[in-house]
Amino acid sequence: MSSYTCQNNVPSSIPLAEYLFHRLRQLGVTTVFGLPSDYNMFLLDGLENVADMHLCCNTNELNASYAADGYARMQRLSCLVSTFGVGELSVVNGIAGSFAEHVAVLLIVGMPPASAQRRKLLLHHTLGNGDYDVFRRLASDICTYSTVVRSAHTAAEVLDHCIARCYRDQKPVYCGVPINLAEAMLPSAPLDVPLPLLDEPCAPLDELVALLLDKIYAAKHPVLVVDACVARHGCMQQLQRLAQATDFPVCCTPMGKGIVDEQGARFAGVYVGSLSAPQVREVVDFADFVLVVGALTAEFCTSSFHFAYKPKNIALLHARHARVAARVFPDAPLRALLALLLQRLDPARVCHAREPVPEPSALRVAPNPATPLRHEWLWARLSRWFAPGDILVSETGTSAFGVLQTRLPPGVCVVSQPLWGSVGYSVGACLGVLVATRAAAPPRRVVLFVGDGALQLTVQELSTMVRLRLAPLIFVLNNRGYSADRLLNRARHRANARYYDVQPWHNLALAPAFGASAYDPRAVTTVGELDALLSDPAFAQPSVLKMVEVALPSMDGPPALLDTLVPEHPEHADHKRPKLV
Repeated sequence: MSSYTCQNNVPSSIPLAEYLFHRLRQLGVTTVFGLPSDYNMFLLDGLENVADMHLCCNTNELNASYAADGYARMQRLSCLVSTFGVGELSVVNGIAGSFAEHVAVLLIVGMPPASAQRRKLLLHHTLGNGDYDVFRRLASDICTYSTVVRSAHTAAEVLDHCIARCYRDQKPVYCGVPINLAEAMLPSAPLDVPLPLLDEPCAPLDELVALLLDKIYAAKHPVLVVDACVARHGCMQQLQRLAQATDFPVCCTPMGKGIVDEQGARFAGVYVGSLSAPQVREVVDFADFVLVVGALTAEFCTSSFHFAYKPKNIALLHARHARVAARVFPDAPLRALLALLLQRLDPARVCHAREPVPEPSALRVAPNPATPLRHEWLWARLSRWFAPGDILVSETGTSAFGVLQTRLPPGVCVVSQPLWGSVGYSVGACLGVLVATRAAAPPRRVVLFVGDGALQLTVQELSTMVRLRLAPLIFVLNNRGYSADRLLNRARHRANARYYDVQPWHNLALAPAFGASAYDPRAVTTVGELDALLSDPAFAQPSVLKMVEVALPSMDGPPALLDTLVPEHPEHADHKRPKLV
């Protein structure tokens, strides 16, 4: 088989920028996010010269960082090109979110010439103190690795290391490229050598696997909990085999939503700590062995809920290490660990009670079609509308909690940001998901759920969707402000504080304002209107950009959120939700 350089007619020497984008192309990254600026233009010139590579020119750097995050969740790697100082500081929020949630974003920063840096010249986009390393130092705490290309002689090695490290760690990497080196000529021969993408353990895993097998075989009331790193590190098939071999009840965390088959006979529900359905919480809290695969964290506190595993007999399999009860195994890459565990697992020795798993809750009585919409009815109806293969992008707040209460069809992927929780993330992330999947076969629907308040933070990226002729189905949940925060502060009698309000927008007029010609706007206010819309086969097809404005009460939320944050009280009878069976 001919080499990559021969197949693609790559000359023996190519500019550094072209080398970088050839490497990314080899790993399936064909779109780069960012904006052009004076210090990165030579990098973008190189991008233009590599076949099949494109720049998704975003409206601002923050949105670009969100889009790169969404793209990487589909492709396991993305690239964001920024400029020194003013540009890279604008992406810090997005990069921090990618770091927190284990998302592989390669941040390439175009820098002033190396000679200017050595002489500490006073240039624009600097702090005026001659310190050209200050922004890399700032980024080093939210990146798994950070460096600057200093020489053409070592450039290929540095770039290769950055890309491989980003992919292996599934966390952001920072790489600065001085503008004078972007066009430096490099040998292309290294492109014919595959990058080292597999993270092999340095220490044997035999003792850890033996300990896990003892726990699995001894358990009588176990549960398997699936967390985010299963998807981030490409362990989906291994997880499926483990679930089948053990036949444990399976739960997922909020960040693991969409990883497991929720229609499977052993799926027990979503474990959200204190916000879990009582029957799901019972499965986890009273288990005699909890096996958490792809664990991101063992304990998580927010202003709305507390997430922690109560059983002491617990095994946490993280991306790079594992903890079984009180013992820590520091060098245990998840893929390698699961491979050895599956190799040695004997299903005949698994002898737990195989108790039935909880059934999903359902509405006792269907609401009258003229009834104004509530979250409870919205998400119950959407659960029946979702289709296999859908990609759901949910915003921080009531949208995220609503998606958690749905029971998804097979193959549905969920993109959200439960840990970092940056308001407005979903719009940019939706763009990244759309770009990553636009050539998917068969086509996949991308459905965005965003609140009216969050939309106002990052709405400009609708313009990019229009420019690229993308066709998401967007549900704008209009509850006249920040409802999740209103609910959180209800106990302090500050639910009606003016700082939760946002200026009402004509949301359905936004896409035309950005130049959309092919566009399908809808508005629903009642149960009947929503049901009619979701029953329309034409609406379900992602043919053009579609936006649905959903009118909801300002003090309403998904059931789990209301049950925990809004105890029923006679003076708030109008906010009571229907009982479940």
